[in-house]
This record gives sequence, C-alpha cells and structure tokens, in this order.
Amino acid sequence: MRAAAHHSRTAYGTPPEGPRAPCATAPLHEHRTAQPAPLVLSARSGNRDRVHAACPEALALGIRPGMSLTRARALVEPLTVIPATPADDARRLEALGLRLLETFSPHIGVDPPDGLLLETTGVDHLFGGETALMEALERYLRDLGLTPRLALADTPAAARALARHGARTCTIAPAGTTRTHLAPLPLEALRLPETIRDGLLTLGFERIGDLLKRPRAPLARRFGPVISLRLDQALGDVDEPFRPLRARETPQARMAFAEPVGTGESIAAAANLLARSLCHTLQNRGLGGRVFDLFCHRVDHRVVSLRIRTSTALHDPARLARLFRERIDTLDPGFGIETMILRATATLPLAPARQTTTDDGDEGSPASVRDLSPLVDILVNRLGGQRVYTLRSVESDVPERSVVRIPVLSRSDRDPPPGSGAGTGTAPPWPRPVRLLTPPESIDALALLPDRPPRAFTWRGTRYRVVCADGPERIFGEWWKRPAEQDAVRDYFRLETDTGERYWVYRLGDGENPDTGSGRWFLQGFFA
Repeated sequence: MRAAAHHSRTAYGTPPEGPRAPCATAPLHEHRTAQPAPLVLSARSGNRDRVHAACPEALALGIRPGMSLTRARALVEPLTVIPATPADDARRLEALGLRLLETFSPHIGVDPPDGLLLETTGVDHLFGGETALMEALERYLRDLGLTPRLALADTPAAARALARHGARTCTIAPAGTTRTHLAPLPLEALRLPETIRDGLLTLGFERIGDLLKRPRAPLARRFGPVISLRLDQALGDVDEPFRPLRARETPQARMAFAEPVGTGESIAAAANLLARSLCHTLQNRGLGGRVFDLFCHRVDHRVVSLRIRTSTALHDPARLARLFRERIDTLDPGFGIETMILRATATLPLAPARQTTTDDGDEGSPASVRDLSPLVDILVNRLGGQRVYTLRSVESDVPERSVVRIPVLSRSDRDPPPGSGAGTGTAPPWPRPVRLLTPPESIDALALLPDRPPRAFTWRGTRYRVVCADGPERIFGEWWKRPAEQDAVRDYFRLETDTGERYWVYRLGDGENPDTGSGRWFLQGFFA
C-alpha cells in the first residue's frame, strides 16, 4: 500500500479573492481589506484561547500553532486575531477531498483538522511515476491558492508524519525505507498523548529513532500499549484503515449484521437485498448503473470488494443480483463480514425502454432487436472486459488499422459494420477477407516481378500452389501517421490454392524501387 498525505495549516495576512487554506477560508471571506499586521486564527482550548493557525509573517516572528493567544500578543504587537471556524474548515476540507477524488485517487480520507490521505497504489503509473504524481498534486493544490506539505510513504501514518513534521515540503519515501525516514522525526509525529510524550521527553527520548532502538516491553509497562501501536501503524505492522470520501450523490445501499456472516449463501442473500434497495433508489432518480462496487467490511477491519461492470445502464435488481451471485465465491470473508455496502460507482441517465423480440415477433421490424446486454454482462464479468468486444470501422486504408476494438453494445446502431468501408468516405474497391492476421506473417513466395502474383508460396513450413489469382491492389502508406511510410507501398493479391483455400497476401514495395519496400511477401488474411 502506498499512501500520500496533504497538510496545510497556513493563514494569510492578505487574502486573495478565493480561499487560500482550509483553516482560513471562512473568516478571510469576511475580512477583505488588507491586513497591515500579522494575522492569526484563534480557537478555544479548555479555558484558554490558543493560536489555531498563523500567516507566514507571524510564523517568522516566532508564533506557532497551539501557543496561547496571550503569549502570541506579547511576542508580536500589533497582531490581528480572527476567530477560527473549525466546522466551516471541515466542510471545505471535505470538498477539497472530493475534488481530488475525481483526479488523483479513488480512495481519499480526511485527516482532521487540516489534512487529507490518498491511497495511491495502482495510480502513480497514470501520471508517469510517483514523482510525477506528487508534482501534479502539488501543482494542483497551489493553483487553488494552497501551500501544501506533501509526503508519500508505505503507510498512512508514515505519510502523515512526514507531511506534518518532515524537513521538506514534499517528501517521497521509497518503498521499504519507512524506518529510515521516520527515525529523525520528533515524537509529535507519532500522535502520542501529551502526557506520554512529556514522559518520554523526561526520559531523554526526543526522536522516533530513539524509540525504534529500544525494546518495547519496558515502554509498554510504563506507558501502556499506545506507543507500540503507533510504531506498528507507522511501520505497517498494524493496519490503520481510514474512511474514504465518496461523492454525496453516489447512490448506495448499506447493511449491517448483528452477527458476522461468512457463508456464500448468506453473502449472496444480503447482496440480493442490497441490489433491490439500490435499484429502487436508481429508479427513483431516473438513473442506471454501469459500475457497481460491493464492499464487505470484515471483523478484522479489512475491506474486501467486488466490482461488476455492465454494458448498459442497469437498474434491474434481479440481473444485478445474478451478476454478483456468480462471483461471490471470489470474496474472502475471513472470520466474518459485519457490514456490506453496495454502491453504484458510475451511473447514467436511463434511456427509453427498447422493445425486445419474442418468439412470434416480427424479425423484420426495426424495433425487433434482441437485448443482448444480459448475456454481455455475464460474459464480461466471467471473462473480463478485455476479452469481450466488437469491431468498429475507422478511416484508414491500411487493413490492420481499418477496425478497432470497442466494448460490446457501445457501437451505435447507425455505425457501419466493420470492414464495409461505410463511413470512411468510399467503399473498399476490393473484397476484404473475413479474418485478418495481426501482425501479418512472413511467407516465401515465387513470383515474377514487378507486378505478377505468386505462383506458389510457403507458410508455416507448408507449400501451397496457386491456381488462381487476382490483383494487384495497391495501398500506399499513411505518411501523416509515420514518417517511415512516406514512400511505402503494398501490393495485395487474392490467391486461390489447388486445395480450394483463398488467401490475402501482399508484397512490401512496388517491385522496382527499393525505397517503397523490401520486396518481402506477407500473408495477412483468409477469405471465406
């Protein structure tokens, strides 16, 4: 697991037109005039007013968050003090997390009062690596007017500690180096209670590295288990789950059990009830789901999930329950599941219902189209989305580029069938084979140059004698896509062998000018 943490605790003396930091947005909107004196935000803690956040000028003069307001006024005079609004800050922090949810990570949690945790496992490659991900995140936050401190580490606790107490504003701890990066940090980075932290300081412990060098048992006898727990969480020996944010408009259904469940039958029955509740919500909103996630919270605080994708917007509880039922056995319930959540992660507005064909329906009617989406959904979730596809024609003369794979049922009814040439400006001047080899396979051919078809050819060790041929059909390279195809030429021939098979072969080049191709022969397709 790789986790990133964002931390910002800065108030600004001269506020901009928009929010600058989560801890300062609400009060700064009410004070638009320029502030000649350093600015701090105050909050009540016990029976004292303390500094909640401070602008850079105040920080440079020695004021620190947590300092009593009386001491801050004694250090800096004059000092502008504005009451903090933690509730507004929390709402804006959650809103910021939801914005990041759409761009940087599907799992983002709030780390009060002013931090965010991002699960980045499997995400960094989309940005070109961890460094590029952190640069993009920092740039995004600075564009919003924030001054972030970022860290990337193996665990949420380590990322949080490095972001809040590290020496750099952006720290990336490579995998497996958590202990090394945590060692120089102060004890505050472990989130220990103040009494325990003061006791450790009295005994001479100042850094996390001091604790890592000592045996745990004496510390546990004196201070309890909290020190070992925090160290284990930071090092990854104990999981520290966080509650991820989700968009408020995301439809979901939740079920908690009085006793943990672990059998496939009970999980399937619960998924069926959740499907009914969720589909009822979708129908009321006029929506259909394309991606459904089932989250199972186990008693050991781990979460296992199952994702179902559908080819069309779905709100039928019976179909949804069947799709989950076929994959329930892939879930690991551990010692039992105590909570299940079914969420429609991706939704679309419902289209008007289509008529389907019955056994006595008019097959010639335009409306008599069989609904293949139930079959497609089953195949996709059994075999995987990459293995179930259809083809679509695109504008290209090069055969292997003339069709592309697309998800089943995503092609419009008005799209031309693949290989027809419709929609590309002109129809193919020559018949096309029913099957293409990708990539084309090299063959040894015997032919008279420059434009005669082969008399015989050898493919995969077998020699074929040609009795009938048609061609050539010349196709030029697409120089606007690849400079190497500036002069490229292919001459295609349809060949029929003495055993009745029909093949589609081509010669690379025109047979005279070596700049047009090497003159080698390739087999690319088969005719019916």
